[in-house]
Amino acid sequence: MSDPEKQSDNKSFFSHFASSALLFWDFAKIVIVALIIIIPIRYFVFQPFIVSGSSMVPNFQNGQYLVIDELSYHFSQPKRGDVIVLKHHNIDASGKDHQEFYIKRLIGLPGETVKIDNNGSVIIINAEHPEGSTINEPYLPSQSLTYVHNPTIIGGNKVVTLGADEYFMLGDNRLASSDSRDWGVLKRSDMVGKTFLRLLPLNTFEFYFKDPVYSF
Repeated sequence: MSDPEKQSDNKSFFSHFASSALLFWDFAKIVIVALIIIIPIRYFVFQPFIVSGSSMVPNFQNGQYLVIDELSYHFSQPKRGDVIVLKHHNIDASGKDHQEFYIKRLIGLPGETVKIDNNGSVIIINAEHPEGSTINEPYLPSQSLTYVHNPTIIGGNKVVTLGADEYFMLGDNRLASSDSRDWGVLKRSDMVGKTFLRLLPLNTFEFYFKDPVYSF
């Protein structure tokens, strides 16, 4: 004759085991869904970026935490005024590539000529403005001027004609930015993505949907 207490213990054990197994499976499903959804979003759609330095002051400050949109440029072309996180290739003597990540603003588009003159103006020459026109940049500090960084350039002018896959990038803090004036044009393949959201500090929280309005 079976022991009723033993049967009750067995039922209690299997009931507890089944309950634990269901709880584990529910947890596993959450983890699986997270792996399927969150990781691709993190690596292929959005990426965090922390601003380092003062090259984009006053619009972006050192230490601010941004979220970068990596997806949009797969479906649309970069536009003048986009604030972009980019890869800069720093090749050492042994040929090793020490990639650095910068945040800059897109100023010159493929096929255009960008001229920086000794009056501190940025001039865009393109099909719409074949004679060249000074670009108005409303996001810059009042009275902000742009100068070349290389004093050996004749007359203080810098003229760059962009190829089919070349972009001219500048920092908003023109007096303290290392950008296309120093390290040259940017290839499309070196664009990580454009600024989508400023997340931290919370008092600076802001989405970036509105494109700058330029007048030439």
